[in-house]
Amino acid sequence: MNHVNRPFSGQPGEGIPHPGATFGGGGAPRIAVAVVEADQTTRSQLALQLGNGTVAFGSVGELAASLSGTPVVAVLGPSFASSDELTTVEQLLGARREVGAIMVTDELSTDVLQRALRAGVKDVLQAPVDEDQLDTAIDRVAVALASAPVSALPLPTEEGAGDLGRVVMVFSTKGGSGKSVIASNLAVLLAERSDQPVVLVDADLQFGDVAVMLKLTPQHTIVDAVSSLDKLDSQMLQDILVEHQPEKLKVLPAPLEPAFADQIGAAEMVRIIETLRTFASFVVIDTPAYFNDVVLGLIEVSDDVLLVAGMDIPNIKNVKIGLQTLRLLNTPMEKLRLILNRANSKVKLDSSEVERTLGVKADALIPSDIVVPQSVNRGEPVVHAAPKSSVSRAFHELADQFLPVQAKKRRK
Repeated sequence: MNHVNRPFSGQPGEGIPHPGATFGGGGAPRIAVAVVEADQTTRSQLALQLGNGTVAFGSVGELAASLSGTPVVAVLGPSFASSDELTTVEQLLGARREVGAIMVTDELSTDVLQRALRAGVKDVLQAPVDEDQLDTAIDRVAVALASAPVSALPLPTEEGAGDLGRVVMVFSTKGGSGKSVIASNLAVLLAERSDQPVVLVDADLQFGDVAVMLKLTPQHTIVDAVSSLDKLDSQMLQDILVEHQPEKLKVLPAPLEPAFADQIGAAEMVRIIETLRTFASFVVIDTPAYFNDVVLGLIEVSDDVLLVAGMDIPNIKNVKIGLQTLRLLNTPMEKLRLILNRANSKVKLDSSEVERTLGVKADALIPSDIVVPQSVNRGEPVVHAAPKSSVSRAFHELADQFLPVQAKKRRK
């Protein structure tokens, strides 16, 4: 393995020195790698797989006692799948920002994955783990640690700040559900009705396409916000945002290249959202179609989570699993809103059947309409491209749930 230069001497309990050399040729600090596992046999096997220079520890306490400021990637063994062990990991990661963690587990269940991500673990792999897979996971964490630590920065507190804006997250557990269309059209309508700024954030950090759907050519993306996080304030963020006309919707686009996604963690995203809501009346967030630490962090800070379901069995199955996961995470059910997309599709399923299956009443029914893909291909929101269509009326009704006073004026 040649992804990291490891400064360990190989003696457990010995302090981790601060190396003078660098890894990756970029002048960043070298990254140390440690195995932490209570079972001696498993600990030795992982250390052997990681190669020379890796130190093995029997507990988080032993690792903590050896820390000396050097960035460390901690490879946690299967014994950390329990809640008690993950609690100690969470405490360490919260106190020592130079440590990043991945976990190798015997059984990769949804429960284990979500508890690990909530504790701050960056990746979870199932044993027996392939050497290349382990190598790649360590690389991702090492690159993140090599940059300046920003997750310990306090949230912004600006003088004169009034009520915080409302954060609306649009999420689905299945790709192709139409969440980006819903997020962008909802944001456009809220911007038209609100007297204060409305911001649309593309948090699908690898494959976000909000900028394309709105026909924007951004000069700045969310990467610029993260790179300036140590001095980020509302004015700087407003300078980074790109404006969509004519309703003056503010947009924070996703990175232009998928590789940049690894540089953005949950703490960075939460810091950005908390800054946006100091001056925006609404922050609408489009997200990727899977759970990770960024999505979990955004769920926690959101006031509303719009869970988008399509009208096909695989989509409904994935949404049901997503609901179960959210309940396991103790997400307040009152913040969830079920959105049925393409609800009038002739697929031998009706909305009442989907509601019974999911055990949740739908808050909005978005019909299927050919004007939607046509508007996407033109780079124009469907509420502008076809304002009198049935799907546009459905989006207006959805926006009514957030701005009822303005909705009453519109109907009048």
